[in-house]
Amino acid sequence: MRFDDEPFISDSNRYRASIIEVKVTITPVILSGGGGTRLWPMSTPDRPKQFQALTSDHTMFQLTVLRVMDRSRFDAPIIVANAAHADLVEEQLAAIGVSDATLILEPCARNTAPAIALAALAVQQPNVTLLVMPSDHVIKDTAAFDAATTALLPLVEDGWLATYGISPTGAETGYGYIKMDEAELTAAVRKVNRFVEKPDSERAQQMIAGGDHVWNGGIFLFRADIYLQILSGHAPEMLAQSKQAMDGATRLGARITPDHDAFAACPSDSIDYAVMEKADRVAVAPVHMGWSDVGSWDSLHEIGEKDTAGNVLSGAVRVHGATGNLVYSDGARISVHGIDNLIVVANGTEILIMPRGTSQKVRDFAKD
Repeated sequence: MRFDDEPFISDSNRYRASIIEVKVTITPVILSGGGGTRLWPMSTPDRPKQFQALTSDHTMFQLTVLRVMDRSRFDAPIIVANAAHADLVEEQLAAIGVSDATLILEPCARNTAPAIALAALAVQQPNVTLLVMPSDHVIKDTAAFDAATTALLPLVEDGWLATYGISPTGAETGYGYIKMDEAELTAAVRKVNRFVEKPDSERAQQMIAGGDHVWNGGIFLFRADIYLQILSGHAPEMLAQSKQAMDGATRLGARITPDHDAFAACPSDSIDYAVMEKADRVAVAPVHMGWSDVGSWDSLHEIGEKDTAGNVLSGAVRVHGATGNLVYSDGARISVHGIDNLIVVANGTEILIMPRGTSQKVRDFAKD
């Protein structure tokens, strides 16, 4: 998994030079219900990866919120999170000075499409523009991200659903892809031809060589009413159960907890399957913004700051005669000598050691 090292400033400038800014206030919707099992043992059910400071002094959740702090451009965010993490979410918001967020606390996990439906039903104005973001992604070039948002807004205001297509840096098989139509809808925005499931290596190389595919980064921009309208046509039971859950929600301060039984009866599906793949008018802004989903320890090694021997180190760690390793400690001191290209992670009583390149196997341990 790749993380772009240099900001693609020409992309940002191209957006700015060709788009007249639309003054629309955007409501961020930050999805924070994931379990982050691929980063075990640091990521645990009590404190999954989005609430860990794995890439900077701030947690990835905090970095996502900080990305939308400009209140001249963004309304107060809506956080959709696991009810078990309510106190943790509020603690991390308070630590960065955010006191105006609304928390929608999922009583059970039903995937991204219902989670976004809860947020779309919670807004006061039905035609408000929602910027939907996972809470555990890294974006290095925020200027390019903001410029892509500006480029997409005119189409979104006209009723289009929009997504951000990550400019590929390799033939990755761990991501879904988006095939773009050849003609631009507006400057720097293309119509989505189709969404493509995670490909095998040969197919991924063919798509990259064709130049008309981008990675599906799971970030979306659309009006709340348009999203709910498409749900009503393609997933009516999901919409009905989400409405029932919100109608029966309990409210305490900034916390909204949808009715458990109604939400548990909601079909579980992703936004890609339930909405984006079925909608007729879907736009994509291809953007090179230093993105990573931080989906594994291997990806953390790739994006991390390396010493002269290519090691990525965090916590109480000392190394000698070692190269290309990722060593993370959340307490116990780890001393490393004479090893190469390993992942070593210690958290509490759990220690993980495995070769780099095999970190997807972490899920096997996280189940126990």
